[in-house]
Amino acid sequence: MTDLEFMDRAESLLKSIESTCDRLNDQTDADIDNQRVGGMITLTFENRSQIVVNLQKPLHEVWLAARSGGYHFKYDGTQWLDTKGQGEFFSVLSRDASIQAAVKLDFSA
Repeated sequence: MTDLEFMDRAESLLKSIESTCDRLNDQTDADIDNQRVGGMITLTFENRSQIVVNLQKPLHEVWLAARSGGYHFKYDGTQWLDTKGQGEFFSVLSRDASIQAAVKLDFSA
């Protein structure tokens, strides 16, 4: 994957997170504050816990840090998969956001 392809796919992923946060705030009892600075999004939940998603451009990876730990995702041609076999990006984000928000949340591409 070229740097430009990575940035296109990664930008799409970040925009999806932002739009999903807006939708979830409208449709659920979740109160997710999402702030984006460049290639990093910080999701802050009502209990003040956070999930941070940031781009690692030189590695062509997307990193996610949550209470459960840190994850590194690479695009495999169809989806973002954790480099240590922990699953697909949106599944991990949905699981951890649901735990931290104490509300069932579904993030998807």
